[in-house]
Amino acid sequence: MKTFAVLLMMCALCIPALAADVDGKWNGTVNSPAGDLPVTFNFKAEGEKLSGATTGFDGSEVKITDGKVLDGGKNITFKVTFDFGGMPFVIDYKGAVTPTEIKITADAAGMPVELLLKKAPPETPVVTPAPAPATR
Repeated sequence: MKTFAVLLMMCALCIPALAADVDGKWNGTVNSPAGDLPVTFNFKAEGEKLSGATTGFDGSEVKITDGKVLDGGKNITFKVTFDFGGMPFVIDYKGAVTPTEIKITADAAGMPVELLLKKAPPETPVVTPAPAPATR
């Protein structure tokens, strides 16, 4: 019985490690009458709270709101409010997270829109070599 309890406790501690990591940059496209439009989201999860931003239609950063990480990291929900000439336009997002992609359903004024986000590779910092010492 004691061994079973120890194994159960070890499994419980490992479950969070199996959850997908939503942190980072995610890219995808949205189909529109004008063709495919690129979308990018940057997410940061802190426990069950999700924060981050996307890019607005004018190229500006738009923060996500009401972000939640659900089911141990398997699902996320959040909202984005775009400003159209002073009129707010809210889009609700729900997504299923895996280590390499997020399948999103966005609700834009009652119209569902499906999109697939792929995790962007980590950006490699550019290292500039130090100048060579001057010789006399």
